Amino acid sequence: MGPPVAAFLDACCVLAFVAIGRASHDHGESAAGLASTAWPFLAGLAAGWLVTRAWQRPSAIVPGGVAAWLGAVAIGMILRVAAGQGTASAFIGVALAFLGLFLLGWRAAATAWSRSRKPRGIPGPPAAPHSG
Repeated sequence: MGPPVAAFLDACCVLAFVAIGRASHDHGESAAGLASTAWPFLAGLAAGWLVTRAWQRPSAIVPGGVAAWLGAVAIGMILRVAAGQGTASAFIGVALAFLGLFLLGWRAAATAWSRSRKPRGIPGPPAAPHSG
């Protein structure tokens, strides 16, 4: 999988997290509201990609996936504080769980799918017994 597709999937995971969170707290789903909530997490996601050069192996869980996940959460929360947005401990836990599940989950699914598609060797005749 190429870097643009992986970056798109990561961004979709973050945007899904933001949209679900905003909807569950009745904050509405305006484009401006989504953007104001999403930008810290998207910036953290980008930082995780940059630190690990995730574009080199974009579907790898380690290091790119873990850095994308922890970058989105840790840097996202720091940026939320700097922007005057909330960071309750329950929110941090939900962000860790949701983004971990989705940012690492699609990579795990892609890896499993890729491995299942690799051609398997055709078994040859049984080896002759060794005498000696």
